[in-house]
Amino acid sequence: MHILTARKRARGLGAAKAGTEHHWSMIVSSVALVGLIPAFIFTFGQALGGSHEEVVAYYQRPFPAIVAILTLLVGFIHFRGGVQTMIEDYVHGTRQKVLILLMICLSYAAAATGVFAVAKIAL
Repeated sequence: MHILTARKRARGLGAAKAGTEHHWSMIVSSVALVGLIPAFIFTFGQALGGSHEEVVAYYQRPFPAIVAILTLLVGFIHFRGGVQTMIEDYVHGTRQKVLILLMICLSYAAAATGVFAVAKIAL
């Protein structure tokens, strides 16, 4: 049995060496989403029900486009961390590695697609 040294206990590094960092990244992204989701709902609600030209004109303004892009990026980063934790907890072996790799690729591809779509409208 290996006992943690006082230094490792103070730095928060356990056996996996990344649990504390992952936990803090999830906390930071959660706090960011607490502010971004209401802002996104407010800005998206303003454009809801408008014609195509009105929605495009609305998202060509900087604030709605930036809020939408930030919400997409932070949301998919948070999604990636949560699903990775779920896979690590419930799937084991080679299947775990394959699913984590696929999930990371899927989340980054979805985030890039969303950012590209908003940027194309905004520019």
